[in-house]
Amino acid sequence: MNLPRLLVLTDRTRCDRPLRDVVAAAVDAGARAVVLREKDLPADERAALAAELRAVLDPVGGVLVQAGPGGADAVHLAAADPFPDPRPRLVGRSCHSAGELARARAEGCDYAFLSPVFPTASKPGYGPALGVEGFALLQAAGPPAYALGGVVPGDVPALLAAGARGVAVMGAVMRSPQAVRDYLVALAAAAPDPAPRLPCRG
Repeated sequence: MNLPRLLVLTDRTRCDRPLRDVVAAAVDAGARAVVLREKDLPADERAALAAELRAVLDPVGGVLVQAGPGGADAVHLAAADPFPDPRPRLVGRSCHSAGELARARAEGCDYAFLSPVFPTASKPGYGPALGVEGFALLQAAGPPAYALGGVVPGDVPALLAAGARGVAVMGAVMRSPQAVRDYLVALAAAAPDPAPRLPCRG
């Protein structure tokens, strides 16, 4: 199970239409990996939404990652979430410090989000923005790191040069799914994506 350099995070509160339609438009624009958040939904509604998003991603060989340690085969953990047992095929973790990155590496996480890179309303309470230099200093402590938080396409070259595996984007794509194209162009221009990308487990 490989992840591309662009990860799209969901937030239905930022959409002007059903989340499935927004994700479908993002996939049409080239997105191939989506992290389903929406952890406030009841379990049955979230499971139904996950099935809808898989139906969008499966035909293009995309990957659906589910936030939280529940029973999916690809999961993304918050900084304080326990590591799941049994281990899913793909595990990522949100990190905001060198210590959290080191923990993610020791656990054997496949990737991490490192945030907030730039100021953003979606990441309150996590201290000052890291900036590119702060990202560069911290990212080496953990598994391959995606830059998250206020990242625009123009930031991509500097972040990849600073060691980022890729970028994770939420608000910009939830508001305008076609923004995926701009991120993909920037990523391809800065560093063509080699294969294989991340280790496959399981």
